[in-house]
Amino acid sequence: MSNTQGKKGTRNAGGAPAPRPSSGQGMKFARRTASGRYLSLSREDLDYTEGELAADYANYTVQIPPTPDKQPMKDGSEPTTVAMKAEEQYVSNSLFTGGFNSVTRAHLMDKVIDSEVTHPQMAGVKAARCAMPACDGKAMRNERGEDMDPCECRFKICRDCYLDAQKDGCICPGCKEHYKICEYADDDPNDVSSSSGKLHLQGAGAGLLARNGEFDHNRWLFESSGTYGYGNAFMPKGGMHDDDDDPDDDGHGGGGGGGLPEQKPFKPLTRKIPMPASIISPYRIFIVIRMFVLIFYLTWRIRNPNMEALWLWGMSIVCELWFAFSWLLDMLPKVNPINRSTDLAVLKEKFETPSPSNPHGRSDLPGLDVFVSTADPEKEPVLTTANTILSILAVDYPVEKLACYVSDDGGALLTFESMAEAASFANIWVPFCKKHDIEPRNPDSYFSIKGDPTKGKRRSDFVKDRRKVKREYDEFKVRINGLPDSIRRRSDAFNAREDMKMLKHLRESGADPSEQPKVKKATWMADGTHWPGTWAVSAPDHAKGNHAGILQVMLRPPSPDPLYGMHDEDQLLDYSDVDIRLPMLVYMSREKRPGYDHNKKAGAMNALVRCSAVMSNFPFILNFDCDHYINNAQAVREAMCFMMDRGGERICYIQFPQRFEGIDPSDRYANHNTVFFDGNMRALDGLQGPMYVGTGCMFRRFALYGFDPPRTAEYTGWTFRKKKVTMFQQDPESDTQSLKTEDFDAELTAQLVPRRFGNSSAMLASIPVAEFQARPIADHPAILHGRPPGSLTVPRPPLEPPAVAEAVSVISCWYEDKTEWGDRVGWIYGSVTEDVVTGYRMHNRGWRSVYWISKRDAFLGTAPINMTDRLHQVLRWATGSVEIFFSRNNAFLASRKLMFLQRVAYLNVGIYPFTSIFLVTYCFIPALSLFSGFFIVQTLNVAFLCYLLTITVTLIALGILEVKWSGVELEDWWRNEQFWLISGTRTPTPVND
Repeated sequence: MSNTQGKKGTRNAGGAPAPRPSSGQGMKFARRTASGRYLSLSREDLDYTEGELAADYANYTVQIPPTPDKQPMKDGSEPTTVAMKAEEQYVSNSLFTGGFNSVTRAHLMDKVIDSEVTHPQMAGVKAARCAMPACDGKAMRNERGEDMDPCECRFKICRDCYLDAQKDGCICPGCKEHYKICEYADDDPNDVSSSSGKLHLQGAGAGLLARNGEFDHNRWLFESSGTYGYGNAFMPKGGMHDDDDDPDDDGHGGGGGGGLPEQKPFKPLTRKIPMPASIISPYRIFIVIRMFVLIFYLTWRIRNPNMEALWLWGMSIVCELWFAFSWLLDMLPKVNPINRSTDLAVLKEKFETPSPSNPHGRSDLPGLDVFVSTADPEKEPVLTTANTILSILAVDYPVEKLACYVSDDGGALLTFESMAEAASFANIWVPFCKKHDIEPRNPDSYFSIKGDPTKGKRRSDFVKDRRKVKREYDEFKVRINGLPDSIRRRSDAFNAREDMKMLKHLRESGADPSEQPKVKKATWMADGTHWPGTWAVSAPDHAKGNHAGILQVMLRPPSPDPLYGMHDEDQLLDYSDVDIRLPMLVYMSREKRPGYDHNKKAGAMNALVRCSAVMSNFPFILNFDCDHYINNAQAVREAMCFMMDRGGERICYIQFPQRFEGIDPSDRYANHNTVFFDGNMRALDGLQGPMYVGTGCMFRRFALYGFDPPRTAEYTGWTFRKKKVTMFQQDPESDTQSLKTEDFDAELTAQLVPRRFGNSSAMLASIPVAEFQARPIADHPAILHGRPPGSLTVPRPPLEPPAVAEAVSVISCWYEDKTEWGDRVGWIYGSVTEDVVTGYRMHNRGWRSVYWISKRDAFLGTAPINMTDRLHQVLRWATGSVEIFFSRNNAFLASRKLMFLQRVAYLNVGIYPFTSIFLVTYCFIPALSLFSGFFIVQTLNVAFLCYLLTITVTLIALGILEVKWSGVELEDWWRNEQFWLISGTRTPTPVND
């Protein structure tokens, strides 16, 4: 694996310039205007040996306007070189493996799956062979998958041979001439001729080439009103950017682009909508009434014991006291439920509309890494996982700002090849969804919808396109369902070949064939090599819980500019007006070895966090279970409204409600759990925020790293008086070069950073970049911790092999040793319900969260369909809650940054399982009364009956009002009450299948 990089300085993750080594007075870069570039050259850059230059001429400014052969770099991006494209192509065609006490290897794969691969971003796509003698490598390709010719002679060359040619003087092996454009190949896909694949100039200056191939400057000056700018050796009095600030500048010559629209006034992206007073006020009043009635009732009960049956009276009193306490814990956090709304039009106007800071209208939205976790392809069907991946790749979000990571904790070849098949089918499915605005973007769910599919469709070719895509999807399902047999037959064939080779070798060596050594029954990949993960027949280093780390870039990062399809009759569909780029897709299987605690799902999620930090480092993370898919293509944009709005820098995550499909209409087992998701969680949104429930949650990466928010509040004293606190010692400058991890935590020194996060330098360098990119735009004085507008419009650097090799090292089994991963950083270990604990730790540090219920359900998943599975699920939740209660995550031990009512809600999470003990006991009291002839009270009087009547009436009123403000159906509310009683009396005892 080569570590060769381009000659130009690379950039760190996030698009910001990588820190350059300080060596005295280096190059000073000035800001660029619409007229071209400003370059400030220091004395070191001038080649004067005799001291001829006077002191006044030590620094001078040269303003270079754009010409057809020297265009200004769009949004500050550096031109992508042919070498960088070759490196990225090499990454996507290689399977990286490694781990503890092993060397990281890159296995170049000519073939990933048995079926044909057509998308240029995907690994294993077909290409012409390198023309170098004795080289069978693939020729380099451009964004369209066409052969890329770095020389005018159109000599086909692979990546490795091209790098060797660069080292040998940048001479083309074909024509033996210097590469004229080998170092500055344009990145614009329109600059690549579809007929020849030759790199050349396009646009108005394409016809201005002289016979020798050089640009004809004289002709351009004569035929146009262009100018070659101006410059002087003296620094202007007002600085080198006076012309930009001059109100009289007419925008000509070297001036800075006039005619740009003025900055528009601040508009909020989200709104908080309080509940109607006609509903919430009576609701609060009934809570207070019932609370006082319970106090009077329990006081009366304690003062009037049944002396004839004190044992029965005592049992009833203890149970009733617990029920009152449990009811109070459940109701107090519900006093302030709220609704929210978002404005996607304002989001588009702020982040994707041309402006002075973003003249080209590139997306200024932050990036998003999407995590999908799976563990066993036998229990979690690969077709379901593949459909989830397809829905993610088709989401309505800038393609270059999206990356999908699939964690396969089982290391199964079946999962690997099914993901490759999904990536191949995405070449058809994703553009189809964009062209016809398909909802939902899970193909299985979409083609299962009953009704008229043409409703709301405007294009005349929709029916034809849908029919073709449906046929392709049916073939895709056949291939996915046939993968187990295909892998088995292939492995049997290769293993039989190996047996024959061994037998032939024994015969040639004269050994006894009866003593033939046993050949390992390996699992083979499509390219005829061993699968580095789990084999069907377990072997050393190839078993569940014992295999190397695996990393494969299924779809390499897309180009920064839109790439529209070609109008070709050979194409299945017409995508000439559709962007055919696909988001980056990465398959990851972390290393597993005996003797290490891999911490199940939480460990896999932390491995994904580190892997993505090194490879893409997008500032936000959205996690899914493999059986949940995106049902609303706008859901990601809606969630981003909260993160990018005023105060968004204090939000640690956006939790979506869990919605399920495939449940019987009556929902006998309360699988929808609507009372919790539409009632309890909506109420917590009015406090410090909802809990994290495991899936369908968008995280701020910086919050997962265990840092405090920039601003928070502390609640002190018995009255919980609120005091605002600024957590950062000083607000870091709006420049990623000046940011350090120590800037965000006063207790974190440079020596302690590796102790917390591990020893990966790339991982550590990505932290401040992720924090900077997650900030809202500072377009209003009220935004105290923002970033400059247009700072995320810079295209990201290509993905290089060293970055992928570093990602393999951070997913090894030893990386977390003696670090704070799982203790303070990332998903928290030590509990069955690691999701609740992870969210609690963030709230305990002062972060806030948001609950977003969109009009169209954001995500859909599957739920248990029988009583046994449902009770097992409830038992697991209850076990995790008990673990929380008896750990340091108990809300009694929370910090002062946790609100009082939020503390009550978390306390209820750890206490509610104990209610089953008192519920079972109370259910036996009627039977004990019947057999003993005694009652819980000695005599029935008016006070006792009035208390019971008031408690019952207020309970019914509260139920009706809660149904009103939460939007829960009355039947769902009743099913929830039924299953609460069933699960409360059955959960303590495991139910056998």
